[in-house]
Amino acid sequence: LHEGADILDVGGESTRPGAQALTHQQEWLRIAPVLQELLRWNKPISLDTYHPESMQKALDWGVDIINDVWALRQPNAMQTVAPYPCGVCMMHMHAEPATMQVNPMQEDVMAALDVFFQTQLQLTDEIGIDRSRMVLDAGIGFGKTVSQNFHILKCQQLLLQFDLPLMVGWSRKSSLGHVTGLDVSQRLVPSIAAAVLAMERGASILRVHDVKETVAARAVWQASA
Repeated sequence: LHEGADILDVGGESTRPGAQALTHQQEWLRIAPVLQELLRWNKPISLDTYHPESMQKALDWGVDIINDVWALRQPNAMQTVAPYPCGVCMMHMHAEPATMQVNPMQEDVMAALDVFFQTQLQLTDEIGIDRSRMVLDAGIGFGKTVSQNFHILKCQQLLLQFDLPLMVGWSRKSSLGHVTGLDVSQRLVPSIAAAVLAMERGASILRVHDVKETVAARAVWQASA
């Protein structure tokens, strides 16, 4: 927060390629004490979860945003968030974390994103989740090839057709390592470059590890905009 973060995003289950799923009970044991403390800070808190049980407990505590890599596709997820005033981030993911990079998607990635978000937004409309609450995330690295990830970055402005804020998460991603040859611990510069390109192409929210450096890059970008 001192480095300039606007939102704190908390997750208790890894969604990296090959990650094994947790039960909602295991997840809640990890995140509950963290949420308890952060909610005292009176800053926007986002919970990265796809478990409806964790969503409901966290929303009852006052969490502001549900950030769901499954885009509310788990049973009862939509019904769980609908009655609350929280923000909702829906991310596109091909397959699931344990297997998504074993057989990444083969189809036209931008066409797939278009169909996916059209479908999910129609479902959230029907259940009564107002679009003013929604944010979209193309899911960089989630079941996509390196070339598909960079194609999303190149064509990101096409996603603005939904007239919703875009959240982008390029920070330290393996695709950056693929094109630069840099280890994950050395990907600050490529992460910043991708973040600036994403902002230039319409991203409203950046999900990052290196806050201070990204805020400085944003200041330079804004000064030249």
